[in-house]
Amino acid sequence: MTSISLRLAGPADGPALERLATLDSAKALRGAVLVAETGGTLRAALALGDGRAVADPFAPTADLVDLLRTRAALLRGGSSERTRGPARLRRAVAASR
Repeated sequence: MTSISLRLAGPADGPALERLATLDSAKALRGAVLVAETGGTLRAALALGDGRAVADPFAPTADLVDLLRTRAALLRGGSSERTRGPARLRRAVAASR
């Protein structure tokens, strides 16, 4: 079983965020950023300001990005269809294994 950690990025995450952006052929994310780690490695990130995401294209990350978007909506106090109930989180965790 692989653990997934969602958290706010800190200053030490700068190089890993740059690496993710480069792998994803995207510009680096700026401002407050949520990150998803699996096995101690940053796999996906989401900018809270503009909602832009970057992810490792060589790993299964679509569900991680969904989890980040769900977490961001919860932080904003939203309760859209995407954020209701734990079933969506269970499916995303199961799919990331």
